[in-house]
Amino acid sequence: MKKNVAVALAGVLIVAVAGGWWSMSGSKSGPKNAKAPTAAGGPSGGGAPALVTLATAQKQDVPVTVQVNGSVVSLNSVDLRPQVTNTVSAVHVKEGQFVKAGQLLFSLDDRNDQANLARARAQQQKDEATMADLERQYKRSQDLVAQNFIARSAADATLSQLEAQRAAVAADRAAVQSAQVALGYATLRAPIAGRIGAVNIYPGTLVQPTLSLVTITQLDPIAVSFPVPEGNLQDLLEAARSRSKVEALVTGRKEPLTGTLDFVDNTVDPTIGTVRAKAVFANADQSLWPGQFVGTRIQVRSLGGVTVVPAAALMMLSDGTSLYVVDEAKTATRRKVKTLHTFGTKVAVSGVEPGEQVVIEGSQNVRPGGKVRVDAKAAAAAPGAPAAPANGSSGVTPGSAASSDGTDAKPPKQERA
Repeated sequence: MKKNVAVALAGVLIVAVAGGWWSMSGSKSGPKNAKAPTAAGGPSGGGAPALVTLATAQKQDVPVTVQVNGSVVSLNSVDLRPQVTNTVSAVHVKEGQFVKAGQLLFSLDDRNDQANLARARAQQQKDEATMADLERQYKRSQDLVAQNFIARSAADATLSQLEAQRAAVAADRAAVQSAQVALGYATLRAPIAGRIGAVNIYPGTLVQPTLSLVTITQLDPIAVSFPVPEGNLQDLLEAARSRSKVEALVTGRKEPLTGTLDFVDNTVDPTIGTVRAKAVFANADQSLWPGQFVGTRIQVRSLGGVTVVPAAALMMLSDGTSLYVVDEAKTATRRKVKTLHTFGTKVAVSGVEPGEQVVIEGSQNVRPGGKVRVDAKAAAAAPGAPAAPANGSSGVTPGSAASSDGTDAKPPKQERA
């Protein structure tokens, strides 16, 4: 009996201890579970306003220019070769010399040509003398026929001899001209004005028509050939009709050279999608040299009164190009825009009004409809960012913190609830 009572009391004691432990563990876990909804739905769940840098959209006239690399080409270049096989008797120029059109360059041995010309002239004189005698005979025979001293057939025979001799004299004159032409090959003159290249011909050198004696290249005026994308073809043709100005950017020269658009090719290269154009430049100081690579810049048209924003404000997304516009309440709105023309660190767009604020830094942390706060220190420290920009400049320069994807911007700090 006593044993059963002891067992019952032990069971009651165990149940009481277990109930006390359960109540203590429940009271400790209660506060933790109560804080969980606060952390998920409290003020920290919305996030702090994104830290951004803003720029003001400007209205300005934007010239549309095409800037590509080109090469300098000569308008005239002549490879001088002899017309006959002969020996050089004299060289009258030095390599690298500037020559005028018609200036004597080389003299060949012309003794044989002189002899051939003298022989042709002598034959011409002989045949002319015979022709003069036949003319006198024919005149006398006509007088004798009129007096019936000789038959008319005799006068006709004399006339035939006279006509044959006249043909012989005409052939002699052609032979003299041919000898004069051959003699003219003995002197080689500059067909154009320009600068001659290397001269590897010396007196006594045997030359022939397959051998190049020297190359003459015109340097003033000179041309620059450059490719233009076919997307600008219509603008380029309009610029060619108005003979627009073309600038050549020469390495080592501070100021660009100015020429005139003179030629647009009649076909587009289908492999690279460009059309070849050519501009003519005055080159009295030889700033441009044939074969030299130069940068070319031409204004094909102008966009009047368009909206200009920094290129760093644009975001290339899957649904197109867009940017964030911030209103007076510091609320960011993502807006799709159309790119009209990009120049330097700026871009002309449609879809944004002049005077609106656009995000140029920190756009990766902005959400549509979210609040933003302006990083005044970053805007003031940006290189080349004036307080009141003129001529539509947003103050964003190459190398600044502004970038199109915002990878250089510092992430905003999140405040705890």
